[in-house]
Amino acid sequence: MQEPVPQTTPAPDLQGVRPSLVQLTHFIYGLHAIAVVVGITSAATVAGGFVFGLPSLCAVFLNYLKRSDVNGTWLESHFRWQIRTFWFTLLGLFFYGLLVITIIGIPLAWILIAVLGLWVGYRVIRGWLALFGVRAVG
Repeated sequence: MQEPVPQTTPAPDLQGVRPSLVQLTHFIYGLHAIAVVVGITSAATVAGGFVFGLPSLCAVFLNYLKRSDVNGTWLESHFRWQIRTFWFTLLGLFFYGLLVITIIGIPLAWILIAVLGLWVGYRVIRGWLALFGVRAVG
């Protein structure tokens, strides 16, 4: 009697990128996702939790620290995507702050912060899905 041969799935073609860099990028997306979840489940806003939360701050620090290691690879687009998400969210929070200090701008500020939170969640999900698909994002 012949024993069944366990089927293994082939490893995805990482297109010449070190597996540790792919794992690091997954870790960074995970940190950003934690910041989004904290924003959803706490008194903070999603955008505020994303920009000022420790997980996202650590993630952006890692992005800048390891950016040179991914230059010229498909992971470069992920690092750029993550960094831009952080800075554009910070810019959106700046405009939110300007609107909040005016009485007439408060309703618009609440709309902005909700849209900004949805946008951050979209960016994290879209980027992470592209990483799982072993492809560039953007």
